[in-house]
Amino acid sequence: MSAIGAAAKRTFDVALSGAGLIVSAPLWAIIAAAIKAGSPGPVFFTQLRVGEKGRTFNALKFRSMIADAERDVGPVQATERDPRVTRVGSILRATAMDELPQLWNIFRGDMSFVGPRALRPDEPEPRAVGHPMAIQSVPGYLERSSVRPGLTGLAQIYAPRDVLRRHKFRYDCLYVRRQSFGLDLCLIALSFWITARGTWETRDRKF
Repeated sequence: MSAIGAAAKRTFDVALSGAGLIVSAPLWAIIAAAIKAGSPGPVFFTQLRVGEKGRTFNALKFRSMIADAERDVGPVQATERDPRVTRVGSILRATAMDELPQLWNIFRGDMSFVGPRALRPDEPEPRAVGHPMAIQSVPGYLERSSVRPGLTGLAQIYAPRDVLRRHKFRYDCLYVRRQSFGLDLCLIALSFWITARGTWETRDRKF
């Protein structure tokens, strides 16, 4: 992407995330109250993620699992019907409302609306419980890390939940090569559609 394109993308991210933070403020209060009423623990959950060019940042989310969900099992990717997910959390995850606080990460410049998913430094492979691996060792890492991670993207929408990282990274690399304002708008529109249907947790069966 050209310097002009990158500047336009950043301007779009700041404007849309800023508007989203203002408009969604009442919804934050409702979600926070529901989380507190549903289970003990904090409203928000932060997790170290890897961003553009390997820079790390704390991604902010609404808590959708029981407090200290990884205390006994270590870093394990959430699965469909995960017993650690609370009742309120299941709704938040199905609609992606648990990621609403990441509008702040976008506004700050940690993330973009569209891009590769922001992963943990030692992201566990699907189907490999208890065996985290450095994402830097996965083919395609350098190319996907050349852009800001995104709230949504090709892999988030189209890649099956439990596919191996190297396969998800192929979607990410394809996005990096084909990225454009038009593609971003299309992926954002698709994401809103999935959110409206409440089917993020079952997206493997939609496409």
